[in-house]
Amino acid sequence: MNFNKEIEKLENIRREGPNKVFTMYLNTDPSDPEQQGGEWKIHLKNGLRNFEQYLEESGDKEELKNFQLVKQKVEKFVKGNEQEFLRSVFIIATADEEVWFADRVQMRMNTEFFWQETPELTQLRKLTDVYPKSGIILVQQDEIKVIEAYLNEIEDTDSFELDLDTNDWRKKKGPRPALGQGSTMQKDGFQSRFNANKHRWYKQIAPKLDKRAKEHEWEKLFVIGEPDPANALTEELNKPVEKVIQKNMLDHEESKVLEEVFA
Repeated sequence: MNFNKEIEKLENIRREGPNKVFTMYLNTDPSDPEQQGGEWKIHLKNGLRNFEQYLEESGDKEELKNFQLVKQKVEKFVKGNEQEFLRSVFIIATADEEVWFADRVQMRMNTEFFWQETPELTQLRKLTDVYPKSGIILVQQDEIKVIEAYLNEIEDTDSFELDLDTNDWRKKKGPRPALGQGSTMQKDGFQSRFNANKHRWYKQIAPKLDKRAKEHEWEKLFVIGEPDPANALTEELNKPVEKVIQKNMLDHEESKVLEEVFA
């Protein structure tokens, strides 16, 4: 789902009269000290009840009916997705179902509820600003891993290794011993070969990475690796690199890589 396109649509929504727009941001982050006992359930119940009580007191029966329809849809969504909650949930909805945008996301949001003429999009915009569609390239001399992430979640991964017999890159099909293992002479021999050929090697794979960045609409590109390979690869890429992180994280868990990039 492309959140930016959805936000553009929502920016044009305006409802007059009793059929207003409901917006909810709900913090469900289990790592939040204030959420250890599932307090989000209480916040959800109170947030919905407050609007309902206000509308009951206002005497606008049609607006109350519309809100109660939205409330039913919200409760159904929460019940159906509760086991898969991440750090937050948001819902933007109208009673006639012309507007329904709901998802669980990997970013802690502040709990807020709105019932008004327009959707409240501030936190949704922040989500796409902080966690844009990104390509993360991890490089380690003869091996490259690509992680595609959006909204702080992994969308896809691929690994490539250099065939030293043909000097061509190919998709990695399984683990293999690192080329640095072995005798000191073997290590020195590979290091010399790497130093002599690194720009030519990375120049071969750079167009594939640039093509992927364009086709998959990466908004930002990050390169992670020890200084020598990371800088050499960055020089061969046409797409501007947002940041080079000089660490060897090729074998780290992908969630740890995201934490490093978006810290």
